[in-house]
Amino acid sequence: MGIMDRFKTASRSWARTIVAFESPPRLREVGGQMGEPEPEQNAQVTREDQFKIRLAHNDERTRDAKFFVEKRYGEVGYRGDGSAGSNSCSCPDSITLATYQGEQVIGTQTLGFDVGNGLLADELYKAEIDILRERGCTVAEITKFALDTKLTSKRFLAAMFNVSYIYLRKLWQYSDVVIEVNPTHAAFYKRMLGFKEIGSERMCPRVHAPAVLLWLDLIEVDKKVALVAGQHELAKQDRTLYPYFFPPQEEARITDRLLRAEPK
Repeated sequence: MGIMDRFKTASRSWARTIVAFESPPRLREVGGQMGEPEPEQNAQVTREDQFKIRLAHNDERTRDAKFFVEKRYGEVGYRGDGSAGSNSCSCPDSITLATYQGEQVIGTQTLGFDVGNGLLADELYKAEIDILRERGCTVAEITKFALDTKLTSKRFLAAMFNVSYIYLRKLWQYSDVVIEVNPTHAAFYKRMLGFKEIGSERMCPRVHAPAVLLWLDLIEVDKKVALVAGQHELAKQDRTLYPYFFPPQEEARITDRLLRAEPK
């Protein structure tokens, strides 16, 4: 049985929570323009709120994530919910990850895998993505990224992207990832994660809003993670999200559990 088959077969047992993490109670607001979160000043806190990242592994979880995306897209003025080509997590083309506070969804992102049916980003940027494919890159994409901007911090965002990195790189060995974003948000992804713009501004029909295509070399992310992950004290020098990624031992534990498809 392949990894994807084990993943689907065992999902009900462990998808309740992939990872739980805590973030300071006074979270920093990112805001509608995806501005840079403020550094987390107080490392010693007496009370912390717990967040859980879960796989949207059934109809209920998928509906929760879809409703949250629709709500957030509507709040920022996008028309449509970006659902064209969306898949439930039973489909090997994509999986959806949802971050919960209690039983409330406060963040989502979908990972799309290039396994023969193409990517959603091919609709606007196939020529640019084909250049990567021709180089021998294995390309995935992040779509439907949405979050509650009143409940966000660097640690919160880092945990979301760290779990995505584990899936894309550690489980499936993808070398590259792309994301279509509103041009006003592009600076955030470049500054915080090292994305680079490879596709010019175009109108995205799924959300009826402008988009640019950003690209991230996951092999370079491997190097960055090895250098700074789990070292919050480096955040003053390294203002990316990577110092807030899980420490290597914790990431390895999460990866091993997902590979073995064992419950938490």
